[in-house]
Amino acid sequence: MAAEKKSYSKPPFAAFESQMSDALLGNDKFEKPVWNLHDALNLPKWLSMSLEQRTRYETQDGQFEANTQGGDQQIAMQTDVWLEAHWRKFRLGGEFMDARQFGADEGSALNNTHVNEADFIQGYLAWADQNVFYSGIGAEIIAGRQTLNFGSRRLVARNVMRNTINSFDGIRLRLVNYNNWQLNAFVTMPVGRYPNNSQQLLDHFHSFDEPEYQTWFSGGFLEIFDLAWKINAELYLYHLDEGDRQRNPTANRRYFTPGMRLYMRPAKGAFDFVTETIGQFGTVRSSRAANNGEDLAHEAWYQHLDVGYTFDSPWKPRVALEYDYASGDRDPNDKKDQRFDTLFGARRFEFGPTGMYGAFARSNINSPGLRIAAAPINDVVLGLSHRWYWLAEDKDTWTTAGLRDRSGNTDSYIGQQLELNARWDINSSLSLETAWAHLFKGAFAKTTQNAPDAQDVDYFYVQSMLRF
Repeated sequence: MAAEKKSYSKPPFAAFESQMSDALLGNDKFEKPVWNLHDALNLPKWLSMSLEQRTRYETQDGQFEANTQGGDQQIAMQTDVWLEAHWRKFRLGGEFMDARQFGADEGSALNNTHVNEADFIQGYLAWADQNVFYSGIGAEIIAGRQTLNFGSRRLVARNVMRNTINSFDGIRLRLVNYNNWQLNAFVTMPVGRYPNNSQQLLDHFHSFDEPEYQTWFSGGFLEIFDLAWKINAELYLYHLDEGDRQRNPTANRRYFTPGMRLYMRPAKGAFDFVTETIGQFGTVRSSRAANNGEDLAHEAWYQHLDVGYTFDSPWKPRVALEYDYASGDRDPNDKKDQRFDTLFGARRFEFGPTGMYGAFARSNINSPGLRIAAAPINDVVLGLSHRWYWLAEDKDTWTTAGLRDRSGNTDSYIGQQLELNARWDINSSLSLETAWAHLFKGAFAKTTQNAPDAQDVDYFYVQSMLRF
């Protein structure tokens, strides 16, 4: 348990949110920086400490969201300090993060995925035993505020590119049968990031985060390693029971979300694959209005498939074909809801840059794609992604844009997105990263009511990450 404990409280440095970078460079490459605060401050062995500082400049020309025009830019800054004291089988840890932006235009649609100034995202007490009662089973219990990161990260993730990070108040149990299986079970309350008002965020107004006391998020996640032929399996079930607070009116989502993933990790000179199937059922309110009590029956599903091949050559190039389908609402008037909800998942590794862009999410999309990645020299990863997007249901919303034609008469083709990205890990303390994405608008993005002008969208960012 000790070897993996940090990844369950504060994960190792991971500035490039990509499954390919892990495959090409290795997950454990940055476990200890060349120069680190612990050694520089001559801290005792029972105390661990890390500091990360990320600065990203991002700019966007053109718009895809409803009722918007022109472009925008911002400098997103994230500073993170993590401390953990350990004594025998116990650990006491905390994490402080300051996520803010500078330079956004007046009227920018900032939200609490961009800004969460000066707050604690973790504060926990943990106990771990690598061999409970000499059974060969390892166990870990973490209680308090913590981040969660499970499986493919499509439903529950500690965000990497996004400037703010989801956290939860509660308790989590982890059991490990080494090299065979691992089980995580948790009961938590999501932590609300405040303020959540665009103008207050632009004005750098500060308010401390609070747990959403009317909302519970719980579940179980089982991983089975090397099931057969190097295939790994995951089975899981999540439950979200959401209520309103005065500061945060919600859609009162009450969802059960079962899922299954089978995958084979990339390896040189071999094929790999991933398939993940997720169902979702329960109820959801027809709107977030405080006086609305109408519940809609919710039934939705999601499917991901990809097949890749990694060439056994100096650049280790990997080529993959991908496909994602997330259901949408078939009929806006039938008192039912079929739009898939990605819960607390990450999307950068699949659908392109997020930050101030984030054009696509796992909701009402039908999207094939191609992805290529390579490492031409040590510590450099290059990537290319090209995806096509249609609405899964033409009467439902392109959710990230807020565009909808309830009649279904508009062509459902949203467009295609091309992305080029690169990361250079200069050493274990400094990484540089850049990406450019271009959205070629289709008929739906150009002609739907309230759509911005027909201009394509260009998004670009460059960032540095320092870790000590």
